[in-house]
Amino acid sequence: MNKNNKFSIGEFSEKTGVSIRTLHYYDEIGILRPEKNPSSGHRIYNYLDIIILQKILSLKFLGYSLDDISNLLDETSFTVELNESLSLQLQALEKEKEKIEQSVIAIKRVIRLVEEEEEVDSTVLFSLIHGMHTEDRHKEWMERQMLTDVAEELSKKSEEDKIALDKTFIQLSKKVKQLFGKPVEDLEVQAMVKDYLEASFAFLGEEVMQKLADADVEELDLQEIENTTSPFTDDEQKWLNEAMEYHVKQVEQE
Repeated sequence: MNKNNKFSIGEFSEKTGVSIRTLHYYDEIGILRPEKNPSSGHRIYNYLDIIILQKILSLKFLGYSLDDISNLLDETSFTVELNESLSLQLQALEKEKEKIEQSVIAIKRVIRLVEEEEEVDSTVLFSLIHGMHTEDRHKEWMERQMLTDVAEELSKKSEEDKIALDKTFIQLSKKVKQLFGKPVEDLEVQAMVKDYLEASFAFLGEEVMQKLADADVEELDLQEIENTTSPFTDDEQKWLNEAMEYHVKQVEQE
């Protein structure tokens, strides 16, 4: 390319693949300021502007913000001091990558649930999504309670197992809406509780259940981590808790 070549903003956009809107923005914030035609005020780009744009795009590719890029553009060379900045940038990108991977898994799980259930109450679905979002918090809580082995066991659960438990929760929410207000000892109510608890215990496994039962956990901390979006009203949740307590007492008496 001839170094004396001049380009209008449209030509420059076409040659570089960067939109006119983005070029306008780069000019406004001062990281890529082309010449201006003295009579018309139109932007005029040249060969050096292509070099600057390459630097901007390279640093953006590495994940730097435009503010950081602005500070790095004037550097004529780099030393090992750059590695400190790159290391921090790498850590930030790895965290972002982990978040994206978790979101992808969650989206796939939600797609499966909606496809197989055909219709899911929005409050229930958002409650499940919130639970997926806070899985890391649950893991951190278990590690603080010296339950690292439990956290590891749960992390090994397959997506199929997790989806099965989610579907059980969806069915529970439907049953709660249908049966709410009936006596907690009602046979249908107790069948609902039995099905849900058995599915939950099967998901956790006997060994994990025993470790959780033996653990000396901080009750207040547990309540904090369980402060999630519930699909039930306060009255429904209170009724469900009473139904579960009744079920447990009946099992203990057998």
